[in-house]
Amino acid sequence: MRARTCQIVVGAVVGALLIAAWSGGFAAPALRLADKRPNAVPVDVELVIAVDVSNSMDPEEQELQRDGYVTALTSREFLQALRAGSHGKVAVTYFEWAGLFDQTILMPWRLIDGPAAAEAVASEIARAPYRRAPRTSIYGALQFAKPLFDASGYRGLRQVIDVSGDGVNNQGPPVTKMRDEVLAAGITINGLPIMLRRSGGYGMWGATFEHLDVYYEDCVIGGPGSFVIGIREREQFKEATRTKLVLEVAGLMPAPRVVPVQGKKARVFCS
Repeated sequence: MRARTCQIVVGAVVGALLIAAWSGGFAAPALRLADKRPNAVPVDVELVIAVDVSNSMDPEEQELQRDGYVTALTSREFLQALRAGSHGKVAVTYFEWAGLFDQTILMPWRLIDGPAAAEAVASEIARAPYRRAPRTSIYGALQFAKPLFDASGYRGLRQVIDVSGDGVNNQGPPVTKMRDEVLAAGITINGLPIMLRRSGGYGMWGATFEHLDVYYEDCVIGGPGSFVIGIREREQFKEATRTKLVLEVAGLMPAPRVVPVQGKKARVFCS
């Protein structure tokens, strides 16, 4: 039931990705109508951005993470993808998460239909105060995100949850349980795992943290066109975030990454 997952080289040029897509280099996801209420505004995608603010994210990483989304939403590549959509509109909401019951909406649903709206959304996100909290519950983040589509006021061709984080699920039930519930509702989950090496190694999660992209592939993401883009250097935040949003708005996915047979034996445990 899960779509093929992949990881792309963050240094790839976004324009090259779009050209490859138009030439048949990407798999097109299945379309799904969401909110069918008469007053729902039709959009190309309803996007929930779920951002990790657990204590393992240091202040600089938090700033880079948010600045990545702010910059991406006003980028030329994002606006080009927006205009290329069937409706030329997307709906976005942005929340931060940490522990199992710790989620805060920084920006409720907003419509982006051009540069002015994109600037307004980016400014609203940028103005919000920063915070940090204990624990990392991807289960809780997905559980919180799933019902946000129910009363969004928009009717998207696609519904996507964009999860970024720097650790594995360490509070609450197994993340795969909630992932499967989200996928059963027809919602796609994409991942932006942050794998920055701290001084002295990767912290308490060791190799699991080092291969967080594999954890996200196996345990977190799924649905039509789902993908993972990993960040290993601080300089990659803006480009990775921009690439991810462009792919989500355009309804594309990168070409599948080939995984050797022997590599499958080293996959992580989702629990």
